[in-house]
Amino acid sequence: MRLRLLIYGLLLVCCVPFVFPIWWMATTSLKPVSEIFAFPPSLLPASPTLDAYRQVFALQPFGRQYVNSLYIALVVTIGTLAVSSLAGYAFARVRFRGSGAVFLIVLTGLLVPNEVTIIPLYKMFDAFGLVDTHWPLILIPMLGAPSVLATFIMRQFFITLPSELEEAGRVDGLGRFGLFWRVCLPLARPAIGAVAIFTFLHSWNLYLEPIVFLSSKQKFTIPQALTQYVDAYGGPMWNTQLAAATLSALPVLIIFILAQRQFVEGLAQTGLKG
Repeated sequence: MRLRLLIYGLLLVCCVPFVFPIWWMATTSLKPVSEIFAFPPSLLPASPTLDAYRQVFALQPFGRQYVNSLYIALVVTIGTLAVSSLAGYAFARVRFRGSGAVFLIVLTGLLVPNEVTIIPLYKMFDAFGLVDTHWPLILIPMLGAPSVLATFIMRQFFITLPSELEEAGRVDGLGRFGLFWRVCLPLARPAIGAVAIFTFLHSWNLYLEPIVFLSSKQKFTIPQALTQYVDAYGGPMWNTQLAAATLSALPVLIIFILAQRQFVEGLAQTGLKG
């Protein structure tokens, strides 16, 4: 019993560096500006107010920008799951000549920084007339490095599935796509959960691509919108920025709470086999 209490105590101490910044962000967003810089600082607002949250929506179209980030992240997540699950299954279960070399070439996409490809991508999307639209924010993550990482995770999971499952499916008359759709994909829920969280978080926090491709405030995403809360002299509006940041963190926290079991299982079962 004492050992268990000691372990729980150590875990609580280890949680402080991770939980305290979130607590400080949420509570400070409820403080007036004069109280934010008071000394000594307080953990709870003495005079809580929602003025900062009202300013978040009054100073710019934050609701529209919130919806922009949400639907882009959902589309990217669904698209990445479709691409990575099919590609991961092909690399794991379909044997063809040169599959190992092709997979190695695909993995090299993880080694190329976004900053290296952003100018060629801008010229390409500009040639198609897609600058200042959400298409670059959808297509680049779906077909770029995040999708490569998702493909790797899905491949590693599919490799762990016993071949007897597919053999039983073939006896029942299933073709290659039927084996993928009816046999392997339903078993890949843990890996799908891990990929979904990774992908949604990456798309939700995307910053470089929005500032390069978007110029209209109505089309901004959350990370880009957070930089717009400044006063007339260019200084940060601290309570308003923290209120917007608190709102922006809610979807990620909700998704992780709902899918944390699949997230942990996906990472544990994926491994490094193959």
